[in-house]
Amino acid sequence: MIFTPTARRGMVTAPHHLASQAGLRVLQDGGNAIEAMVATAATIAVVYPHMNGLGGDNFWLVAQPGQPPVGIDACGAAAGAADAAFYAKAGHANAIPHRGPLAALTVAGAVSGWAEALRISATWGGKLPLDRLLEDARHYAEHGAPVTPSLHHNTLAKKDEMTGVPGFAQTFLPGGVGGTAPNIGDTLKLPALAETLKRLGAEGLDSFYRGPLAKVIAADLEKAGSPIALADLERHKALELAPLSVPVGPHTIYNMPPPTQGLAALIILALYERLKVEQAEGFDFVHGLVEATKQAFRVRDKYVTDPAYMTADPKDFLKADSLDAMAGNIDRKKAAPWPDADPNGDTVWFGCIDGDGRAVSMIQSLYWEFGSGTVLEETGITWQNRGTSFSLDPTALNTLKPHRRPFHTIQPAMGRLADGRTMVYGTMGGEGQPQTQAMVFARHVLHGMDLQASVTAPRWLLGRTWGAEATSLRIENRFDPSVLDALKAAGHDLEVVGPFEEFMGHAGAIVRHPSGLLEGAADPRSDGCVAAF
Repeated sequence: MIFTPTARRGMVTAPHHLASQAGLRVLQDGGNAIEAMVATAATIAVVYPHMNGLGGDNFWLVAQPGQPPVGIDACGAAAGAADAAFYAKAGHANAIPHRGPLAALTVAGAVSGWAEALRISATWGGKLPLDRLLEDARHYAEHGAPVTPSLHHNTLAKKDEMTGVPGFAQTFLPGGVGGTAPNIGDTLKLPALAETLKRLGAEGLDSFYRGPLAKVIAADLEKAGSPIALADLERHKALELAPLSVPVGPHTIYNMPPPTQGLAALIILALYERLKVEQAEGFDFVHGLVEATKQAFRVRDKYVTDPAYMTADPKDFLKADSLDAMAGNIDRKKAAPWPDADPNGDTVWFGCIDGDGRAVSMIQSLYWEFGSGTVLEETGITWQNRGTSFSLDPTALNTLKPHRRPFHTIQPAMGRLADGRTMVYGTMGGEGQPQTQAMVFARHVLHGMDLQASVTAPRWLLGRTWGAEATSLRIENRFDPSVLDALKAAGHDLEVVGPFEEFMGHAGAIVRHPSGLLEGAADPRSDGCVAAF
């Protein structure tokens, strides 16, 4: 039997249970949803370091009851020195390296996202000190946290390609260079990162970019061989902005604008609702969402980039006539050819709704597992490789230019439902993120499935994730065989995979009812849980 946890005073869900509990402790200490999410974000950066970290980016949706959601874009731009000539001189004329210091070419925006969120939190009455919010993260970095199956398996799978990457082996492999992955249950300590968290608690989050800590980070980056300089850190700021939204029947869903693929997530659900599929889990359900995904990804791959370089207004694609036209392109019985787009990704999503109904949907990422693999010597920060989503082809949509913001697969989602419920939801998983978001929302909201069942149910993935080569429709073997046969007959390039595969994402959701009842779900594919009181 699958049960959905319920509560009334506050709820947190995250793909690592210690991070969920760190957020819950803040709620119990009188903190609001944003303060809880900062604690969760800092903690999961320590206990789930292959998925996210202080050296990555994040995006937020935050909302108070009766008010529209507010977005926070904490995406770091490319270094001023990072251009095609720089990489050609370094011996990489055709592509940016995926690992190592040359892959660490964009500023880490995550900490600025925490700071901007706390600025908003102060307007909500938030008053817990920063040092308190970082308490659990600091503890686990200093004293250690048990190695999860996900961390073990990902370290084992990726350690060979990190050979020679500064700091990786010394940080994540017992015995250092030449060592192997830590075993499940071993204790991972991150002492340098613990000191950095202590400094942030004492100096403030802005020190990461414009204070004493920034100078240490910049020196670390230069020593490692990254093109990022102190001036790049100093010019970075997180942005508060209005999210995109679209009606899905009587409901309204929200997501982030470019440079994220949030636009695609909104299009998928808006198209699927137009198909008027009667029930979940059958051929019409899977086929409809897959074909809607193809339509959405064609828009994404043609237009979505740094907003400063966009040639179209993303809101135009969310107008009823545009959506009607895309829905009309969907063949209800036959699979359309699949475009050859292949963004990769790796991340964590987590959400919180507090007892007053203030809601947060938040996502934090290093891009690929362990990002660039580069761990800064003095600060212990693992730096992202988000900038490898840039192309060195000057004609490409996302061609590399100094101070340009990279394309992001990550996006948080939120829904305001017709019956007064608020829903925060999301997942990790590259191209799978908008797809999994659509599955969870459609199952729960459009088809009335239990919330935890909607997250636990079998999933599929169209396209690539985590640097994998497959572009087929990978689908879990828990679907009824008749559904799989019907999909094959419709022309889908099907690859049946095992149950609860991690590359299908770590999804989660929280729903608040008008009565104040909270429901939450965590993904059995992750090491997470729902924490509530």
